[in-house]
Amino acid sequence: MTTPSEIYSPGLEGVIAGETAVSTITGGLRYRGYPVVELAEKSTFDEVAYLLLHGELPNRAQLADFNKRLASAQKLPAVLSDLLKKLPKDAVPMDVLRTGVSILAHYDAELTDNSTAANLRKAERLLAQIPLVIAEYFRATKGQPALASKPELGFAANMLYMLSGKTPSTEDAKAFDVSLILYAEHEFNASTFTARVVCSTESDLHASITAAIGALKGRLHGGANEKVMDLLLATGGPDKAEKWIRDAIARKEKVMGFGHRVYKHGDVRARVLKEYAKLAAQRAGTVQWETAAETIEKVLETEKNLFPNLDWPAGRLYHAMGLEVPLYTPFFVASRVTGWSAHVIEQLEHNRIIRPRSRYTGPEEKHVTPIAERK
Repeated sequence: MTTPSEIYSPGLEGVIAGETAVSTITGGLRYRGYPVVELAEKSTFDEVAYLLLHGELPNRAQLADFNKRLASAQKLPAVLSDLLKKLPKDAVPMDVLRTGVSILAHYDAELTDNSTAANLRKAERLLAQIPLVIAEYFRATKGQPALASKPELGFAANMLYMLSGKTPSTEDAKAFDVSLILYAEHEFNASTFTARVVCSTESDLHASITAAIGALKGRLHGGANEKVMDLLLATGGPDKAEKWIRDAIARKEKVMGFGHRVYKHGDVRARVLKEYAKLAAQRAGTVQWETAAETIEKVLETEKNLFPNLDWPAGRLYHAMGLEVPLYTPFFVASRVTGWSAHVIEQLEHNRIIRPRSRYTGPEEKHVTPIAERK
């Protein structure tokens, strides 16, 4: 029976579960007070990573020092690089990344030091190492050797280079950089909350990030961006898109890339990245999928009052850039590790173990009959 003090909210919807100074969605998404639209327009992911971890945008000297620290950390233990070559070529990249972060924990000398200073250093190392795990495994599946990092390119361009061996165009590098900025942080989402729950037990940063990767893998969270092109390809093209989406609505199918628990009138991040997806499609000659996407957006807005979330343009952008679908959610990790780490550090600075209650729905009190008397 529910007492007057008990409040039950399935999925914790609307529940304030903690305090944070890292970001807010109230009045528009802001990181440490800065509107995400301005960050996407006027800064780089490198600057935003510094902002999330260190609390303020860097000046030129601070950014240069930050990038030097990342460059010096861009190496993997030999045992991990060797494992990445030996894992099954059809393994799920998110699972590989989860394993990679877990293994990195064994080689971090500060693993058990939960001080803010140590966690900042560990967070910077993970920010540098995660792209290497992604790129080395991807190239191993193609029978290609790992490539040495080129940190002078900047975080986004360097990541694309380590995957393909080609320096990306200025336009592609910028588009990818913006996508990383938009994915970097988003308040108490499922994976971030997972990280905070784990560290609230006074576990370590690597354990928290490993758990967060597991949460992000699901198709209702980070995995949605991998389903966008499957959906668009299933429509058969712009001429058939309207019929396809109306039939999907009639079948009450969930349309990946639309709707959001906290955005009822549209996700500003989606509007920002949509323009980059359009330009990338023009460069790639894949504008038909942008046309199909536009049709689907109009129908869902009119019929269901549903609006795109960030995954909708991100999936299309990455497709237009020629990036393979299994990489999409790992890209999310490469960015979001900054937000996760900022939340872990914040949680530990004012920690109280996160331990909610449940509403019991089982039988009333029962009594044990000795086994010999049970029928």
